[in-house]
Amino acid sequence: RKEAIEMAEEVKNTEAKKPAKKKVSPGVLALRKVVDDVYEQAREAKKRGEPVGWSSSKFPCELAEAFDLKVVYPENQAAGIAANRDGEMLCQAAEDMGYDNDICGYTRISLAYAEGFRVGRKFDPATGEFIINPASGKPLKDENGNVVIDPETGKPKKDPKTQVPYEELVNINEIEALPDGPEKEMRLKALKPIRQNLMPMPDFVLCCNNICNCMTKWYENIARIHNIPLIMIDIPYNNDVEVDDSKVKYVRAQFDAAIKQLEQISGKKFDEKKFEQACANANRSATAWLKVCDYLQYKPAPMSGFDLFNHMADIVTARGKVETAEAFEQLARDLEENVKEGTTTLPFPEKKRIMFEGIPCWPKLPQLFKPLKENGINVTAVVYAPAFGFVYKDMDGMARAYYKAPNSVCIEQGVAGRCLERGHLPRQQGRRRSGALQPLLQAVVRLYGRDAETLYEGPRCSDRRL
Repeated sequence: RKEAIEMAEEVKNTEAKKPAKKKVSPGVLALRKVVDDVYEQAREAKKRGEPVGWSSSKFPCELAEAFDLKVVYPENQAAGIAANRDGEMLCQAAEDMGYDNDICGYTRISLAYAEGFRVGRKFDPATGEFIINPASGKPLKDENGNVVIDPETGKPKKDPKTQVPYEELVNINEIEALPDGPEKEMRLKALKPIRQNLMPMPDFVLCCNNICNCMTKWYENIARIHNIPLIMIDIPYNNDVEVDDSKVKYVRAQFDAAIKQLEQISGKKFDEKKFEQACANANRSATAWLKVCDYLQYKPAPMSGFDLFNHMADIVTARGKVETAEAFEQLARDLEENVKEGTTTLPFPEKKRIMFEGIPCWPKLPQLFKPLKENGINVTAVVYAPAFGFVYKDMDGMARAYYKAPNSVCIEQGVAGRCLERGHLPRQQGRRRSGALQPLLQAVVRLYGRDAETLYEGPRCSDRRL
């Protein structure tokens, strides 16, 4: 649409005005392009009248890839909206729709967006000019870098270049229902120019409940709002370390049912070769992703642990694409170079190292990052990020891999996974650390069984890391 094109241009122009950032690595640039391409291709598919899906982050992406279907991810979008400080308004919109305020913030943001709610900028209908919020913006500084004080108020003056309009909640459905004309054009122009507002509406939804229980009702409601098909993959809680054959059979049957539904949605027959290629791409991406995660084990680490939170969007959005695998492999090479050169993406000297459980509060990242920076603390173990590393060899292995997600694993696996993240002591001066770690790793192997032998003997436990 014309409006979407205009908003996309405004997003680009807005980002172009931001101050120049430090040089980024080839791997990071490649990953940014991968994600941008996924969403651009989804928008183009929507314009052509092709079905576009919304998917939960741990739904088996390989299935949709086999049909060349374009899929986008509400969890990533909700995190982006929250990081842009718009989450509170959309959460309130969802609560006004009747959803409880104690359910997931991602869910409330997504359900409000699905109903058409957006954050817009207030403007004067008579002049078409945005109404600037006088409390916004940074302090104005003179040519010497000193803050300029307003003689009348005794308070710092605001830099007009950094001030922004008041914001309000609007509904895109109501705007699009208006007759063509100046009012409609202005209201479309007033939508906040962030890329998350460009995500196309769904024609089908893909849900897997292996990441959280909230997923099921979240995606059911999206399907009801748009009256569209819901494809559900149920991964029950597993009380055992191993995933037995009966559970594999249960999930395999759901894969078969999902394939039939996707054939109906896409109008295409299942392509075994495309599916095999998607699986190969997903495995390659996951392997490279886990290798990237492992670089936090060096001391000092060649990156900030917060980098992994940013790259989670990449592994979620496109892990079934060969471009993603290539980009993560490039990022691993970039980090290896950092290790050799003694450089890091961490913007301060690393003095202490901690493990981060869960995901950050996206609107409050500065408040979280500031005390860590002040105390020289780097996040060098992230529990959430490696959980997207689904590696397997065949269809049964694929079913077992998707069982090993946070909402499905028993406490023994949960503890073992955290031990893997915390227990890998990084190398120092090229020498192996104390043998005290050996019993822990052997316990992990016992917990995970034969599949863990690769972890124990392979790259995640190699001499260069210990």
